[in-house]
Amino acid sequence: MKRLTPEEKTGLYKAISNRRDIRTFRPDPIPPEKIAMILAAAHHAPSVGFMQPWNFILVEDELTKQELADCADKERRALAIHYEGTERETAFLALKIQGIKEAPLTICVTCDPTRGGDHVLGRNSIPETDIMSVSCAIQNMWLAAYAEDLAMGWVSFYKKADVRRILHIPPHIDPVALLSIGYTDHYPERPLLELHQWAKREDLQQLIYRDRWGNSPNR
Repeated sequence: MKRLTPEEKTGLYKAISNRRDIRTFRPDPIPPEKIAMILAAAHHAPSVGFMQPWNFILVEDELTKQELADCADKERRALAIHYEGTERETAFLALKIQGIKEAPLTICVTCDPTRGGDHVLGRNSIPETDIMSVSCAIQNMWLAAYAEDLAMGWVSFYKKADVRRILHIPPHIDPVALLSIGYTDHYPERPLLELHQWAKREDLQQLIYRDRWGNSPNR
């Protein structure tokens, strides 16, 4: 194993700690070489059984971005009903949940559950490992975007059927994520939902057990 230099190790942990889910973007175009680096990082993610179940749809067409933004906003308005009449209603409606229209690029990351055939090493026991593998690719994209001075936002408000229709995705392919990427003038020091007091980071020590569930790690 090739060891990291102290500087490389510091950079890695800095990227993990400082990565943010961003919603505001400048329209500046992204150099193709930066997009290539982000996609290469995704493609080097670990995958169970080396199935590599991902595909990437690069969306730059303004009309297509508008359609995706509309389907995200539809889900936002549907979700707002759940907070109607509560203290969280105003806070939720004030949140900016997606920047698809503003970002110069949105990437739809998909999962192909048929990749690798009927028997994929490791997936036979746990079918969800294909989605888990795609999630590893997404995390790599986030870290690579940070390394390239780019911001990325994961849009999670949409019906999969809508995205399949808009992007002509086959029925068996799962559109796992819409990732908006671009430059931003607003990069917060803390996660946006924490800044808006929507949620806070859990105490790590309360999430760790030793040997079995519920056992203190400090015994």
